[in-house]
Amino acid sequence: MRRLFPATDETAAPDSGGMPGEDVREGAGREWSLAELAAAYAYPEVGPGGPLPWLRANMVSTLDGAAQHDGRSQPISSATDMRIFGTLRALADIVVVGAQTVRQEGYRPARARAEFAGMREAAGQSPAPAIAVVSASLDLDFALPLFTSPLVPTLILTGASAAPDRVAAAEKAGARVVTAGDGIGVDPARAVQALAGLGYTRLLTEGGPRLLGQLVAAGVLDELCLTVSPMLTAGGAQRIAGGPAVTVPQRFRLVSMLEEDGFLFTRYGRS
Repeated sequence: MRRLFPATDETAAPDSGGMPGEDVREGAGREWSLAELAAAYAYPEVGPGGPLPWLRANMVSTLDGAAQHDGRSQPISSATDMRIFGTLRALADIVVVGAQTVRQEGYRPARARAEFAGMREAAGQSPAPAIAVVSASLDLDFALPLFTSPLVPTLILTGASAAPDRVAAAEKAGARVVTAGDGIGVDPARAVQALAGLGYTRLLTEGGPRLLGQLVAAGVLDELCLTVSPMLTAGGAQRIAGGPAVTVPQRFRLVSMLEEDGFLFTRYGRS
């Protein structure tokens, strides 16, 4: 793996965790260690006022804009993409995911990784990140391991109008239900603040496209880690973000980009 466009003092987003001034040749022709990846994707350092929530998205897209193939992201991914996927999870306090993605991708609880145990302990984090499922209806299979055997209890973000019987079923299964909206759905800004209030400030979302579109439209996304897969799929697959268009396109800044075997691993932050 090699860094094509290393972050510099001029191009790195403020406190973005980029590696200012890194030699472009460093890392060429060899696989980066997990420690190097963790340093490259570090969350912003805590300021004098304490930790602020930082919401990062991690997605993959083909050259022609498909976020999935046959309904899943795995066919357009790669082994290195999955290493970065695991590293981003290891850095996060919590992973926020849409209910449809839980159903389609067969989501399981995040696992503890021995390689990151010391880093997480030093950061005051639990052994593995929690998973937070965004669901208005709570139409979820609470017999899944995500709810029955997580290392850290799974959260469900929903609205105040969620059906009481579904809330009760979720809580009986061991999930923590968090209200983040006055109606049926979830307000993205309230969800971020609710999670921060519970001590989850290093936030990661893995989509899917509908959820990411809602986060973009609400203006709460701070960073996008996008893997560009050197594949073409055509067809009618979703883009990485769906839903209504924003009124004015939001400009993000390239923080860093890595390349391996034609895959580009990009990182963009707010301008």
